[in-house]
Amino acid sequence: MVLIPVAAATIPGLQYAVLLTRYRFLLLFLLTTACGSVADRRGATVLFASGADLQSINPLLTVHPLARQVQRYVFLTTLARYDSTLTPRPYLARAWEWTPDRRRLTFHLETTVRWHDGRPTTARDVAWTLEAARDPATGYPRTNELAALESVAAPNDSTVVLHFRAPQPGFPDLLTDLAILPAHLLDTVPHAKLRQAAWNNTPVGNGPFRFVSHEPNRRWVFAADSSFSPALGGPPRLKRFIVVVVDEPTTKLAALTSGELDFAGIQPAHAEFVRRDRELEVLSYPLLMTYGIVFNTRRPPFNDPVLRRLLSDAIDRKELVEAYIYGFGTPAVGPVPPSAPNYLSIATTSPALRSPPALGKRVSFELLTVGSGEAALEQMVQARLRSTGFDLQVRQLELSAFLARVYGPAHDFDAAVLGVPGDLGLGYLAPLGALAGLRVPDDGAAAQRMFADSLPVAFLYHARGLQGVNRRVHGVTMDLRGELPTVHDWWVARER
Repeated sequence: MVLIPVAAATIPGLQYAVLLTRYRFLLLFLLTTACGSVADRRGATVLFASGADLQSINPLLTVHPLARQVQRYVFLTTLARYDSTLTPRPYLARAWEWTPDRRRLTFHLETTVRWHDGRPTTARDVAWTLEAARDPATGYPRTNELAALESVAAPNDSTVVLHFRAPQPGFPDLLTDLAILPAHLLDTVPHAKLRQAAWNNTPVGNGPFRFVSHEPNRRWVFAADSSFSPALGGPPRLKRFIVVVVDEPTTKLAALTSGELDFAGIQPAHAEFVRRDRELEVLSYPLLMTYGIVFNTRRPPFNDPVLRRLLSDAIDRKELVEAYIYGFGTPAVGPVPPSAPNYLSIATTSPALRSPPALGKRVSFELLTVGSGEAALEQMVQARLRSTGFDLQVRQLELSAFLARVYGPAHDFDAAVLGVPGDLGLGYLAPLGALAGLRVPDDGAAAQRMFADSLPVAFLYHARGLQGVNRRVHGVTMDLRGELPTVHDWWVARER
């Protein structure tokens, strides 16, 4: 049996969930078999689980964290990419230089990279992608980070020149994340209609893997490109990389332990169970993923900043980390994890060192969340807040209904639980503040101070990534860059 922290069983409303989890583990143990033979029959094909479909393979339209990784590491290429020390390194751009005033950035592209239809990748593709990204009609999620970009020029096929309105402090993080698209297949599509482009259904890339097929809400299949540019590493070592959509945690766990999956994100409560399987290992790694309760500051009760502060101070973050995520994370007092390079330390008073705040009257509100299970996190928050005067009603919704209420034009919510995927350039802070109804400064340090002062979000914890991995796959590194930065170099052992 997996060990359950005592704290989890002592929290009101969780006893049933704990017992149910234990019985699920027992059932999985009895039903699953050694996964080696099933997985080994796939050879150099790797199956990677995703909790949801990839939303889109088009990087101009995507916020899904795994989709963005598939775009930049599997299917397409970026101008530069981070190494393990988070230093930008050449990729599609083999070199670059700034002018002394840091207002002009010139890239020199690799000339041997070809689109999977045989056409060369050129500066025109880079210029088209950046122009589309900074056009508001496109709806690119990080378009605000391009506000300082004055112009993009492609004087020849291998040179791209970016002109900025003001000196730039460092290499733009966005250029390590935004994958380049084929202008020759998309330049006839109006930017406002890119979501309807035929390319989204039959995409042509220029990365180490070619697109093979997509079954909506089931799988994405990619095959190794045998002609991938040697300058960018040459053909990958895997034959196929397949993203499989599995949205139920217990089903995902069973598929991992039976050998039907090679990679699966696992819940913290499942880690010890997976570690017992000699065919599997557990990888824990830092993530740019922060969980919090977003307040709707446009309407009562959370248009009152004092009330937001009282609620935030009433939450025991250490309790959440220990009892809900089994220690695979750290308490959050702001939107940026301490492991991120742009983290700003802002002095706060720990709630554990002060008496629980008291309200003059009880405050009722609805907390929206996604799912249909036990909602253990929400129950823990509900129990803690009840004793301090907040009557919290948890309402679980399907994803589409949740998005419509929280992100829709009416913003029809009081508060909502969100997992916030980040980026090293902190471009996610402005959209997060806007979701709550507040404007966030462009400067990263000022933005973090604003979140600390105005508290549009009660941040709960910074999560760590947790993946169950079949030991037949080698060369895997997972870190702040994500799960897939080394996928080009993954390889499968023929015999174990």
